Amino acid sequence: MEIWINPACSKCRSAVDLLDAEGADYTVRRYLEDVPSPEEIRAVLDRLGLEPWDITRTQEAAAKELGLKDWPRDADARERWVAALAEHPKLIQRPIITADDGTAVVGRTDDAVRDALSR
Repeated sequence: MEIWINPACSKCRSAVDLLDAEGADYTVRRYLEDVPSPEEIRAVLDRLGLEPWDITRTQEAAAKELGLKDWPRDADARERWVAALAEHPKLIQRPIITADDGTAVVGRTDDAVRDALSR
């Protein structure tokens, strides 16, 4: 199990605290420092069953600068979104937990974190 976190994020800290309380075996990836490649982002999206726009923090300054709200959300634009997430990792929703069964969750709630633990 791996968790992508921004240590400054309260949701990330809560998720880590819950994983620790449950005695989970996991590794931490500080994704702002260890930036995921486009391939890694695609793999996580596949595990999540989501599209890149589904995990994009559209209220971030970089999103506004890029004009993401006006980008198409379709198969033709998918790679453009993935590239933006790789280039601006702060846009990636957090925390993302990859579960041992090959799936992943966006662990913004205790229930989502527990869901990842149960997989």
